[in-house]
This record gives sequence, C-alpha cells and structure tokens, in this order.
Amino acid sequence: MKPIDRTCAEHYVWGDACDGWHLVKRDDMSVIAERVPADAKEIRHFHAIARQFFFILSGCAVLEINGERFSLMEGQGMEVAPGISHQFLNESSEDVHFLVISHPSTRGDRVDA
Repeated sequence: MKPIDRTCAEHYVWGDACDGWHLVKRDDMSVIAERVPADAKEIRHFHAIARQFFFILSGCAVLEINGERFSLMEGQGMEVAPGISHQFLNESSEDVHFLVISHPSTRGDRVDA
C-alpha cells in the first residue's frame, strides 16, 4: 500500500480535452479525479447499475440531472442514482476539478442518452 495522487495514478483523456486519474479502480468501486476545462462538457448519459457521487474540489460546474440543472460550487456534491440521465458541464471560464465516486464501477455500464 502507498498513497496515491495524480502524479502516480493511471491517467486518461476524455472528450476534447478533459482529464481523468483513476485513484481507485476496482470492480466494486471507482474513484476518479477529473479536470474539465472551461466551456467543456460530458455527453448526456446514464448508468444502468452504477450509483455516482460528484464532489467539486475547485471551480464551479453544472450537473444536469433528468433535465434539471444544479450549480455546484467548491465543496459541494450531488448523487446520481442508476438509470438517471445526467450531464456534467463547465460553463465557467476556469477549469473545474472534481471527484466522481461510482459504486460499482461504471466500466461497461454507460448508455449515451
């Protein structure tokens, strides 16, 4: 065992210029640190099985859940239940950094809406 951070975590790029770092990557749970640059967004989707929790570390974002928009600021988070359509958007002029915690992992569980 050893501490993990972005410098040693498995990194991937998604969308046009978004980053993700796998802090915990197990079948039963996933913890990902993500960075979404200004004016970037994720494709609206849902997960059939996984439950997710989004927690803003820095910046501000919009989490659209079933057509309702929620503004999230640093230190705030929201849960998204399985089967619920959602989309993460950064409509600000600054990067947003956040954690997304999924139980179980979302691998193979995503359906674009």
